[in-house]
Amino acid sequence: MTDIEAIRIEMLTEAANAAKEVYSKYGTDNWGACGFAWTTIYPTHKGNTKAGKAERAVLKQMGFEKDWTGKAYQIWNPSNYHGQNIEIKEAGSIAAAAVLKRHGFNAYANSRLD
Repeated sequence: MTDIEAIRIEMLTEAANAAKEVYSKYGTDNWGACGFAWTTIYPTHKGNTKAGKAERAVLKQMGFEKDWTGKAYQIWNPSNYHGQNIEIKEAGSIAAAAVLKRHGFNAYANSRLD
């Protein structure tokens, strides 16, 4: 297993665990608001450089896709939670961003109400 794969697995596991923790606190997702959550990474190198191309290849390998601006990469619902509760999904995105930051990525959790 490569370091990239290990980071991806750690990120997804921590996100799922955080979502499960919030879910188990209330026992249902029939409370709170509905919405979406995702984790965004801003690359540190310009995309037309060798380092930038390598960095973007790593992000794609980890499951990230370009966002609508074309300058950042994002992964939606990293916890893979199938309900609609935004607080549960946000917990997963925050946990994913924390793992990525520990590994040196410029990562942030994001969300929006539905």
